[in-house]
This record gives sequence, structure tokens and C-alpha cells, in this order.
Amino acid sequence: MPANQTLTIGELGERLVAWWLQTQNGVVLHHRWHCRWGEIDLIVQRHPIEGGEKSSRDRKSPAKAKTFLPSHSFLSFVEVKTRSQRNWDADGLLAITPSKQAKLWQTAQLFLAEHPDLANRPCQFDVALVSCQRLSPRLRRDETDTSASSTIDKAIAFPQVQLGQPVQVAGYRLCLHDYIESAFDRT
Repeated sequence: MPANQTLTIGELGERLVAWWLQTQNGVVLHHRWHCRWGEIDLIVQRHPIEGGEKSSRDRKSPAKAKTFLPSHSFLSFVEVKTRSQRNWDADGLLAITPSKQAKLWQTAQLFLAEHPDLANRPCQFDVALVSCQRLSPRLRRDETDTSASSTIDKAIAFPQVQLGQPVQVAGYRLCLHDYIESAFDRT
């Protein structure tokens, strides 16, 4: 991808969540899947982590994740909300209105209709809340993994992401504050 193509802050938050989900035994099937009803930020095939979370040394790199998962896997339709510190909607949680939930449900139904091989998997709707703060010019210059420009490269790699722990990427401090599994049911 050409270096002049950039990500929006929302896309950066989505990529952070995708990276984290891959370290949690998830396989991202689609990013920004859209149809006439709307868009689903992430569609992830997951299976339960047995024996608790593994250390980072025991995990496979997200880039090397296998695409086949056992029959007990399930699908997560993930809505990612990336917000600045002084937001008006409880870090994006209040933006998941009943009408938004209905749109996500309709979009998920269309996805499953187009992918009948996945239609029998259990499904859930998850919500990820990400905070974003632009770093000061001095801190951006001090970063070793990015230039001082505000361009966010699409090929960006994230450091190890942990729930509630901020990471500095591409001139921003991002934090996956909350990941709410099964955040809502059918509406």
C-alpha cells in the first residue's frame, strides 16, 4: 500500500482492537464489512482460551494465526468506538443506541446470509471502547517507531496490547479501556 494512504483515528482504534483480539485466540475474518444496512467494524472468529491467558512467549504472532478453528468456535461482531479524552458519550458507549443495535443486527444477518458456512456458529455482539490522545510534538519526535509527521501508515504494527494499558503508536496514545462481550442481544 502506498505510504501516502493514511488511516483515520477510528481505523487506528479498530486495528488496535483487531491486534488485541488476535492475541486472544481470534481470527479477524473481515475489517469494515459493509452492506446496504451498514458496516460492522470487525468480524472475528474466536474460540475460548483454555487454561487462562498464555504468556506473550507462548502465543503465536497475530500475523501467523491459522484460519481454521475448531467446531466450538463462535463469531464476534465487534463495534469499536474510539474517542478522545473529553468526549460526550461515555467513551462511545452511549453511541450504541437501540437503533444502532438494530442496524448492526441487520448487517450481521446479511453477512451470515452471504456466508452460509458460518451461519451455524454461535454469534455475539461485542463493543470495544478505545481512548485516543494525540501526543505532543516532543513526544512524537521521541517515538522510535514513527516519524514526527501525523501520517498513520496502514502497515503499522502494534506493541503488545493489554486491556487498560496505553500504547504509543504513530503519534497517538491509545488505550483499549473496555471490551464488552455480548454487549447486547437481538433488538
